[in-house]
Amino acid sequence: MAKSLRKEALEYHSGKRAGKIQVLPTKPYTTQRDLSLAYTPGVAVPCLEIEKNPDDVYKYTAKGNLVAVISNGTAVLGLGDIGPQAGKPVMEGKGLLFKIFADIDVFDIEVDLKDVDKFIETVKAISPTFGGINLEDIKAPECFEIERRLKEELDIPLMHDDQHGTAIISAAGILNAVEITKKDISKIKVVVNGAGAAAVSCIRLYISLGVNPDNVVMVDSKGVLNTKRTGLNKIKQEFVTKRNLDTLADALKDADVFLGLSVADVMSADMLASMAENPIVFAMANPNPEIDYDLAMKTRKDLIFATGRSDYPNQINNVLGFPFIFRGALDVRATKINEEMKIAAVHALADLTKEPVPEEVNLAYHSHNLVFGKHYIIPKPVDPRLITTVAPAVAKAAMESGVAKNPIKNWDKYIAELSDRMGNSFPLVRTMRSKARRNPKRVVFSEADNYQMLKAAEIVINENIAIPILLGNEKKIKKIIKDNDLDLTGIEIINPVSKQEKKRHHDFSELLFKKRQRRGITMENAKEFMYHRNYFAPMLVETGYADAMVSGINRSYPETIRPALNVIGRREGDKLVSGMYIVNTDKGPLFFADTTVNMDPSADDLVAITLQTVRAVRQFNVEPRVAMLSYSNFGSVEKPVPIKVRKAVEILHNGNHDFVVDGDIQANIALNQDLLKENFPFSDLVGGPANVLIFPFLSAGNIAYKLVHELGKYEVIGPILNGMKKPVHVLHIGASVECIVNMVTVAVVDAQGVELMNK
Repeated sequence: MAKSLRKEALEYHSGKRAGKIQVLPTKPYTTQRDLSLAYTPGVAVPCLEIEKNPDDVYKYTAKGNLVAVISNGTAVLGLGDIGPQAGKPVMEGKGLLFKIFADIDVFDIEVDLKDVDKFIETVKAISPTFGGINLEDIKAPECFEIERRLKEELDIPLMHDDQHGTAIISAAGILNAVEITKKDISKIKVVVNGAGAAAVSCIRLYISLGVNPDNVVMVDSKGVLNTKRTGLNKIKQEFVTKRNLDTLADALKDADVFLGLSVADVMSADMLASMAENPIVFAMANPNPEIDYDLAMKTRKDLIFATGRSDYPNQINNVLGFPFIFRGALDVRATKINEEMKIAAVHALADLTKEPVPEEVNLAYHSHNLVFGKHYIIPKPVDPRLITTVAPAVAKAAMESGVAKNPIKNWDKYIAELSDRMGNSFPLVRTMRSKARRNPKRVVFSEADNYQMLKAAEIVINENIAIPILLGNEKKIKKIIKDNDLDLTGIEIINPVSKQEKKRHHDFSELLFKKRQRRGITMENAKEFMYHRNYFAPMLVETGYADAMVSGINRSYPETIRPALNVIGRREGDKLVSGMYIVNTDKGPLFFADTTVNMDPSADDLVAITLQTVRAVRQFNVEPRVAMLSYSNFGSVEKPVPIKVRKAVEILHNGNHDFVVDGDIQANIALNQDLLKENFPFSDLVGGPANVLIFPFLSAGNIAYKLVHELGKYEVIGPILNGMKKPVHVLHIGASVECIVNMVTVAVVDAQGVELMNK
């Protein structure tokens, strides 16, 4: 593991608040009455209702959306038996994935027991707390017995993900690979290297999908499981072959499929070359597959190749399965996760791969258009359609197989509810960073003698988001780098006041004087200004040495924006510049403007601000729905502010623009479709909530985003400066590392847009 990644991983897990998950209340708790309802005496009422009807526990508690991730730490990732406490970060991580991909709450439970009977007793004893149980990182063969017995003795959905997650995802890949190669699934010869929990579950599922068990050969660390072997446990005996094969090389001759769930580099090029025509190789050892990707692709041109890694095509990733399988099972209150539900998930994943891919997925994987074929046989983990595809399929299978206690009656409503659970904020951030990585730009960090700026520079380099140029005192910058063990080797450092910059200082001074000589700046002023980084940095951008800049972590907003306006100026055709913040809410991103620049814009100014904001929003692959905000609704108040807003809306409506816009309107009405439809059914915004909020004056917008950020605890990205000829983005004082990284990402995306406009 790279030194910087190891350090960053430790900082990630220990920073701010230790760990990755927390518990948050879902009901009001501020007043004495709230507390009397939440606890004594009010809590006694639902308790008595549940006593009369135990199923009411799903009605009055969080049980129905709560999954236990339970492990004894005996088979943690690729780390082995490291114990329950050392495995806890993994279990917390699993909880995080459940939440962000399927909105399922999780308690991670680490049990210090290796005895099978005692482990089962413990899980059974705590099971009333949960709507479902995800067993995790328990070694074979004990995991088989634990899962089998718990499934028999509990009436809630339970799955050992190490077994079935890999099986479900890889089975979907196998179905599609077989279709692409035009092979008959009943005739394919399958070789499995590895005989642990995942391997066993994979083969069992493949057989249920049509693979002939006589065509399966399983290999463990001692060789092929054949009739010559003795001392095999009960599970391995199930997969003994009668064929005269001893080694992996023997087994792979003329094989159609290789499934690797073992260790790196056990498959040679010669072994791959000996396989049948159009071989299917799933080499899923992590972090390095059973055969190197480049070697495999060089050896066979007719190969379909999958791994467990995100940096190669066809990643077999369990996150494609478990969040959505449990989502569907919980939503119909399934009493178990059965074979029918697993097979439904397999087919849902396989079929989804054949559908046109959303643009945000293409962006995330640096592809212009992912299309079903050899290099795309399984959906990508960031595909937002997974929850609305896999969860309903699992829920339907539970209902059809008779294990659903709460059948779904309105499928359209259910699918809409699944979409609403997730919002769009996470895809937005992913889309931004993926778009930046496609074409990284040179970004000036104008206040580089600051730890947060340098740490952000390290991150954007590691993630290939941007090429930083560090501005400041070289000795001071290098000391901060050394003191904090940052990896910024080879990054350019420019000190505007150094002798080395004498020529550039002279040229920049002349250019500034030429630009501003009729605006009160003398040549002496220009020379003096060029010793300041807030002038030198935008000049690097203006002259094309850099593509964008970020600044402001140590300076006020006006101190940063004025020099940039003097040096770079507004985009041609724009009458002003404006400020925008992105607020990532749990229902998706909201774009606030103007929040930083124009104090009291006129109706014409509001039109200009709106057009700038729409242009910026579309750069992030979001279709804008614009609400022009006021303290009135559609003419209910005849005062200067509402009148101004209505005039701006009228201009926009008459301008034949290709986006939805309406107002004047109050913020709560703009965001609440029920209120809007009930009271103002004529509004253009009926059909979906607004995602762009244009404020009538700066103080309203500035106050609003700060309140939302602080009280809602939502991530805020900004301030983003719209309308500049070239990208300049101003940080707020004391910005966090994450905020700086986000702003650099925005700057790169902005620079890409400028480049396209200038072509």
